[in-house]
Amino acid sequence: MANSEYGYVRGFEENDALPPSNWIVVRIDGRGFSKLCKKYNFDKPNDRRALNLMNAAAAEVVRSFVDVVLAYGQSDEYSFVFHESAGLFERRAAKLATSVATAFTAEYCMQWSTFFPDAPLSRPYPTFDGRCVCYPKRRILRDYLSWRQVDCHINNLYNTTFWNMVLRGGMSATEAEQALKGTVSSDKNEMLFSRFGINYNSEPEAFRKGTVVYRSYSESEHLNGSLTAENIGDKASVSASKTQLEKDRKRKQKAQIVVDHPDIIGDAFWTAHPYILASKRGQDYGE
Repeated sequence: MANSEYGYVRGFEENDALPPSNWIVVRIDGRGFSKLCKKYNFDKPNDRRALNLMNAAAAEVVRSFVDVVLAYGQSDEYSFVFHESAGLFERRAAKLATSVATAFTAEYCMQWSTFFPDAPLSRPYPTFDGRCVCYPKRRILRDYLSWRQVDCHINNLYNTTFWNMVLRGGMSATEAEQALKGTVSSDKNEMLFSRFGINYNSEPEAFRKGTVVYRSYSESEHLNGSLTAENIGDKASVSASKTQLEKDRKRKQKAQIVVDHPDIIGDAFWTAHPYILASKRGQDYGE
């Protein structure tokens, strides 16, 4: 950037670099999606086309940002987890949030016609905002992801019960809201089964658990591509480390992007995919 008498204005820019050694979550949310759902007549309580579009857009964002180790989505939101060692944009919050949100918005709009071929987009177009949150420990990061999956379950159970009462039970929206006021999960499960013959546990996992997007590697690919403490520490290894980082970047770009609906609250998923939250220095992923 050229120097001039006006260069002093750069001093007004805020330093928003996020702290090092923290896992960064960029969460994007759809803006005005209640109106969008009505405009394009989304199916209630879940529109499979809309969810598949969200997942397709998320998969491309994960593919584009190699520092993203995992993404979790439900409804009109997605959380993209950047590795604790990520250095993209010097970890500047505004650049990370805007880059992910604009990339997701572009993919969502560009892929719309694939999932809604009979409903062309028109203004106002769908957009997503984004924010960054840092989590200093893997345990706290996992608690965050568990929180989002629990939220998915709570919201979906309520919406499934509510819309069945309205669409199949003949209730008005106000009557359904009143009927559900003060109910707990077991009450809603009983309502669904006794009134509509729906076993909630048999509903699609994508609706009940949300969606996880991650890279899949074979064991040999993971071991061969990982940085270890031995090849990072001294000056003589700097060149080799840079070469390894470039290989790691290319390996991630070629990796298979998996879109699945597992339970991420328990340990089974993380035990089966330890590399997702593994340290670049080979430390235990469970810290």
